Amino acid sequence: MKYYLIVGEASGDLHASRLMAELKRADNDAQFRFFGGDMMRSESDGLVRHYRDLAYMGIMPVIKHLPTILGNMRFCKHDIKEWNPDVLILVDYPGFNLDVAKYIKKHTSIPIYYYISPKIWAWKEYRIKNIKRDIDHLFSILPFEIDFFEHKHNYHIDYVGNPTVGEVDEWKSSPLLLPQSPPLSPQGGMNSQSLPLGGVGGGCFIALLAGSRRQEIKDNLPMMLQAAKRFPKYKFVIAGAPGIEHEYYDKFIANESNVEIVFGKTYELLHQSVAALVTSGTATLETALFNVPQVVCYYTPMGKFISWCKRHILKVKYISLVNLIVDRELVTELVADTMTVENICRELTKILPGNDARATMLDGYMEMRKFLGSQNAAQNAAHLMVDYLKSDK
Repeated sequence: MKYYLIVGEASGDLHASRLMAELKRADNDAQFRFFGGDMMRSESDGLVRHYRDLAYMGIMPVIKHLPTILGNMRFCKHDIKEWNPDVLILVDYPGFNLDVAKYIKKHTSIPIYYYISPKIWAWKEYRIKNIKRDIDHLFSILPFEIDFFEHKHNYHIDYVGNPTVGEVDEWKSSPLLLPQSPPLSPQGGMNSQSLPLGGVGGGCFIALLAGSRRQEIKDNLPMMLQAAKRFPKYKFVIAGAPGIEHEYYDKFIANESNVEIVFGKTYELLHQSVAALVTSGTATLETALFNVPQVVCYYTPMGKFISWCKRHILKVKYISLVNLIVDRELVTELVADTMTVENICRELTKILPGNDARATMLDGYMEMRKFLGSQNAAQNAAHLMVDYLKSDK
């Protein structure tokens, strides 16, 4: 069968690549065409557009690149009709994907599946109307979404497990988990292919995961770095975002003596870190699955206004997946005007080795894993998709 997938960012590229691998196992005749990234390209040569050409965040970047965004959307709709797949599989990225779904549902008979559902329980709940109208099957990776979609909105979904659980566990079980420690480069930076396992202070690394987009990095990394100066005993290591060039980070870290950066090694970094400062997103869940105590840091301009919106407009109490899954504030969230250097330092101190809050957070991570379960999300989703396609023919 022919599968057309649309992904808009790095995490979607990872999850979609795993799904493609399982679809190939479930369907020997699987063919792929997709808007995606390098990991999906490793599974198939059907790349049409890279997600780097799609991912714009914030009002001004979107306005600035609106002609490009609209052009990609028009091309995508035409390309799907032209290729005429057996199914269109959307992966997160709702602003783009739901518009495409509306068009494809109206102008074709191609079934539309959604893997990693839009987070409408947090924002833009009215989109449930579009989902009910345009999406034939929705595959969820967050257990609390069952109550939202099925009980609140009477729309059936399939919870298939969480792919990040499997990805982290698979990485941890790798026999190549701990390569030989490379030295620091002559410039004082770490080899981007591997992290030092000794290095400064032995295992005294604190990870900085400042987001996957330029605007997120610009908003969050500077304050994280200011806080890092207060902890001279630790080496702070930035997990460079996929698709963001090293030069973009240079203006932030050029004069920082206790800060390094690595690319493509986020799991290695988390595996060796004693704590982390994390911008909200899948990274908060990954950090928890590595049992690394964390502080969630999400600064935005107009902080007081955004905090007001969070209290009065957003439909959820938390922004991090960890807290949403356990339904309580297990990890501290410093959002908008509450994200200050002083607050970061205070909350980070609480979760460093030797402090009681650290043990409490680690216990909470165990609770979170029980909620998520141990299912193979990509495998479950692939088998369900193939079964649905066969039964609907």
